[in-house]
Amino acid sequence: MGSMNREIKKISEDIKTNTFKQFYLFYGEEKYMILQMKDQLKRALISEDDTMNYSYFEGKKVDPTEIIELAKTVPFFNDHRFIILDGTGLGKKSDDSFIKGLKEISDTSVLLFIEDTIDKRSKIYKFLSKQGHAACFEPMKNKELSQWITLLLKKDEKQMSISTMNNFLYRCGSDMHTLKNELDKLISYVGDRKEITSYDLEQLTSSQTINQIFIMLDAIARKQRDKVLTLYYDLIELKESPFGILALLARQCNQLLQVKNLDDLGKDNGTISKEIKIPAFAVGKLKDQSKMFSIEVLLSMVEACAKTDELIKTGKINDRVGVELILIQFSQN
Repeated sequence: MGSMNREIKKISEDIKTNTFKQFYLFYGEEKYMILQMKDQLKRALISEDDTMNYSYFEGKKVDPTEIIELAKTVPFFNDHRFIILDGTGLGKKSDDSFIKGLKEISDTSVLLFIEDTIDKRSKIYKFLSKQGHAACFEPMKNKELSQWITLLLKKDEKQMSISTMNNFLYRCGSDMHTLKNELDKLISYVGDRKEITSYDLEQLTSSQTINQIFIMLDAIARKQRDKVLTLYYDLIELKESPFGILALLARQCNQLLQVKNLDDLGKDNGTISKEIKIPAFAVGKLKDQSKMFSIEVLLSMVEACAKTDELIKTGKINDRVGVELILIQFSQN
């Protein structure tokens, strides 16, 4: 995993050697990696059908006292009791009595806190990172994603060229869940054939979604609000998540902004392709589309996407409504 950070390596080491800390804190944007690591930890600590020694708490309505009491209880016929606290907020901010309680739990209990974001100045962060491992899971860069995809392909005795890989990442974005799903589809599609080609990608991957986003931005530029919303609802019908649509919209706006800036500086398509790491065939299309927007509008769209992303992640707005509001805001006269 390219530059997998030190704490994640330490957790992998704990799992390998079967020597566990009592506390783990996972945070950051890369949900796929968090899920993978959580499952690995769970498999290492308890057997699959062990419901006696496994507890999962989710959301803000948890009772800290109940968690402490549970963590003080010795496991049944097992070396460990495993407790997951997912998005409870207790890994972000906890009062002194909860931290005091954590110091008194059974040394056979292992607690995993999962949060979107944390405050490194908080007492709970200092406690968890000192007594255990606090690991940040950041989205991977393209180079690391390529290495990860190559490993997955190797397992199935498949391969793809560098240009096909770049094309694949361009079409599917950097969300590891999406990439894994699309890759599984491709592997099934090519059957016994070893090489996955750009032609295979065109038959299969979600270029349909990227294309829809492209048409949607055209309609936004032309202030065709009804068309924009119809395209949005069509994507949702196709089982695209509003959050995924928002990510693609933000990415497209960012690319339009970069292309527009480089085009204004007189850079040619080849240079633009290298600088912003997108396939050469996409530069021309982006260049044409960028002419429909001013720099100011693109900037405010990028900001609106980032703000909505934050509101959705913190539960302040429903994802479907949040994206809808952006689309309406920028497509009305």
